[in-house]
Amino acid sequence: MRLALLIVTFLFTALPAAAQSVVADLSQSRVSITASFAGSHILVFGAVKHTEESRPKSYPVLDPIDVIVTVSGPRESVTVRKKDRRAGIWINAEAMRIDSAPTLYKIASSRPLEDILSETDDLRHSISIPLAVRSAGDAGEVENSEAFVEALIRIREDTGDYEVLPNSVRVIDQTLFRTDINLPANLVEGDYTTRIFLTRNEQVVADFTRVLYVRKVGIERWVYNLAQDQALIYGLLSLAIAIAAGWSASAAFRYMRGS
Repeated sequence: MRLALLIVTFLFTALPAAAQSVVADLSQSRVSITASFAGSHILVFGAVKHTEESRPKSYPVLDPIDVIVTVSGPRESVTVRKKDRRAGIWINAEAMRIDSAPTLYKIASSRPLEDILSETDDLRHSISIPLAVRSAGDAGEVENSEAFVEALIRIREDTGDYEVLPNSVRVIDQTLFRTDINLPANLVEGDYTTRIFLTRNEQVVADFTRVLYVRKVGIERWVYNLAQDQALIYGLLSLAIAIAAGWSASAAFRYMRGS
């Protein structure tokens, strides 16, 4: 009986913190990769649903709502190698396999992440970039495995695949929010998970998930399917195109010299 009372008390105590919910959507649910694809962007927008206890008028200054938006690309296994100079030559020395790293990871937030998210809730939801990269592969067998994860993150931050965008989510009247997320031209085909978190006092009080589908279309899809399903035909066709292109260039050069 005491245990039951404790559970009921805990649930009713937690109700005000979870009184909000979020309703959101994306400006587009599908991105098509064509031969001329040069990148895209999505608009993430939504609203906070309040109860009477959680309406902004009850705490206009002390307890503001903040919003975090993450966009995560398909996950892949990555091997990170460390180069070392031996006998005057740079060679691959140590290597570590990272089990699951998103091909793209963007974080947009209404304020800097460290100001609106506690370490506990970050661990629970794996929001920050280091926690989004899962390095369970060879981490126990490699000395200083954190350095390999940091190297992968640094490389992908330099290429723009991993990005943190503080103060990029606009929150209006503690109810409406919106942000723009740019998608690069080198998108990998797959499902991109968009997560939205509402935080208050550095704690996540509500979350929402939507999936963005990225697919090749047109000749890009045909070439991709041919390479995956009919590798021999794809190889022969590539060879034929290369021979034809070389012959055409040679014929044009001879014609130009003759004229």
